[in-house]
Amino acid sequence: MKYYKVAITGSPLGEFTYESLQKIETGTQVSVAVRNRVLNGVVIATCKQPDFKTHEILEVHAFRFSDKQLALARFIASYYICSLGDAFALMLPYEITAGTEAAALGTQTSVWAVRHKNTKSTSKIILSSKQENALTFLKQHKVSLLFGDTGSGKTEVYMKYFEQMAERGKTSIFLMPEISLTPQMSKRLKEHFGEDFVMWHSKLTPLAKKKALAKIYAGEAKIIAGARSALFLPVKNLGLIIVDEEHDESYKSSSRPRYNARDLAIYMGKLYDVPVVLGSATPSLTSYVKFPHFRLKGGHFSSEKSFLYEKSPESLSPVVLQNLQKILEKKEQAIVFLPTRANFKYLQCQDCGHTIKCAFCSVGMSVHQHSRALKCHYCNFTQAIPQVCPECHSPNLSSARLGTAEAVKILQEILPSARVEQFDRDVITTANKLKKALKRFNDKESDILVGTQMLSKGHDYHGVTLAVVLGMDNMLNMGDYRAREKALSSLIQVAGRSGRAKDAKVIVQTFNEDFFKTYIERYEDFLEEEKVFRQELYPPYKKLCRILFAHKNGLKAQDAMRQMHENLLTCKGIEIVGAKKCAIEKVANKYRFEILLRADKSTDIIKAVKSAKVDLAEIDMDPIEFG
Repeated sequence: MKYYKVAITGSPLGEFTYESLQKIETGTQVSVAVRNRVLNGVVIATCKQPDFKTHEILEVHAFRFSDKQLALARFIASYYICSLGDAFALMLPYEITAGTEAAALGTQTSVWAVRHKNTKSTSKIILSSKQENALTFLKQHKVSLLFGDTGSGKTEVYMKYFEQMAERGKTSIFLMPEISLTPQMSKRLKEHFGEDFVMWHSKLTPLAKKKALAKIYAGEAKIIAGARSALFLPVKNLGLIIVDEEHDESYKSSSRPRYNARDLAIYMGKLYDVPVVLGSATPSLTSYVKFPHFRLKGGHFSSEKSFLYEKSPESLSPVVLQNLQKILEKKEQAIVFLPTRANFKYLQCQDCGHTIKCAFCSVGMSVHQHSRALKCHYCNFTQAIPQVCPECHSPNLSSARLGTAEAVKILQEILPSARVEQFDRDVITTANKLKKALKRFNDKESDILVGTQMLSKGHDYHGVTLAVVLGMDNMLNMGDYRAREKALSSLIQVAGRSGRAKDAKVIVQTFNEDFFKTYIERYEDFLEEEKVFRQELYPPYKKLCRILFAHKNGLKAQDAMRQMHENLLTCKGIEIVGAKKCAIEKVANKYRFEILLRADKSTDIIKAVKSAKVDLAEIDMDPIEFG
């Protein structure tokens, strides 16, 4: 009998010991019994016979994680302070087929690589001299940042790099935020790389996923474009990782393990000894400070862009409406950006000031008039819109903070001839809906798109001559050390969607005109100034860790926080910034508390947290969410 340590996939628990008569390789996927349930696990080591009774491994699967995947899982478990089982749940193993185990595990000698060593792509990508210089720079560094203005041709540089990798029989991973995996980008890559190209993201149908995986297992996919989960695919002959829109927050997972795909891509570059390229028009200060960058300026567009700053709270003001009217008369198109979905962010009583909150979360509920309901954007609890205030029974209820659905409704009433479309997660729920909405807009079947962050992501709008940006001050005033970076980045990204074919105007509603005006076309000046603000306090100069405690019983959550706080007081090399109730105290009927740690080195934080950890603690290394 042989004995094995097995990590249970997706479980926060540690490893268990099982027995088997078979000789099982480390990394193999198996089925085991855990408390009368059959679960998947991964063999992580052989061990001696323990002094307790062990269960038998029920089934050995024809899938195995490679040695590099095992190393990556161990790094994730160690750095993000989670179980190995949680780390393995992110990944897909290699398929083991009889006699081709070496090939299946991604080794360089796979039959496919030898046979396809000299593949040539049919059409060549021609780069400008600026783009050629950028590519040369990227190839000289293990990790580099392509800091390129919107429309400067970053994508062509990436595609040329992919082309060169494919010619060497190497596979490239092209990471983009989920929201940027646009039909246009997919079409472009498909046209150039044909069958060598595969798309991977959460909105794929099960059949499309199955087909994509078959190509990946066969080693036929040379360019894999996808959201953060694409990083964990069983790729053969990995040659290059590109992380586009590297500043985007969606690379950070909001559930356990709370990893950041951009940072893991950089770690994987070291592990697999392949180059990593980060790209953005508005790079994060962290990447700008840490890695060598190439500045790709200007765009293909000869059109001019003018900015109009309006001192106004978030509203469809007369200035905005007049400009939209002019656009319609000229038969041109506009986009309107708002940070808030639904009709309104909150419903408030005008007599007693009470905001109607979710029954399970300590947040105001959003008004969705289409479904005649109030909805919580944290736990999805929904209730009918009340006619009177639940506190003082006054019928004098009014809504605060304009949302996308309400903006669409107002525009349809005031500009009845305009064809206005809502462009956010409430309406664009599938890849097909996204494709159709973009096609309607580009075919000039709709005039105005009203949307959230989704508007600014990688979509190519040909005819936009007006961009209206609302809610910038709300972003600027958020309680987050990156509030300035996020607000400026959002404005640049949205503004970059306009003026691609003709001269355009960007209207920005803000009381902070000086800030935006100074940096809108000089983002590197902003980064240089931001460095000074962050020194000694925040990343990239310091490491942060947020520890969350949530429980239906508020006292239990608070006690866990106090216990861990006490444990942390004896730890060296860390600073406890605060231990308190979360800004949003209750989510999904659980009360929440938090501790924020700061240190010079992540190793000090990891050591402290591991020694001080209590049962309820959930660890968020390098947090980006402070709400």
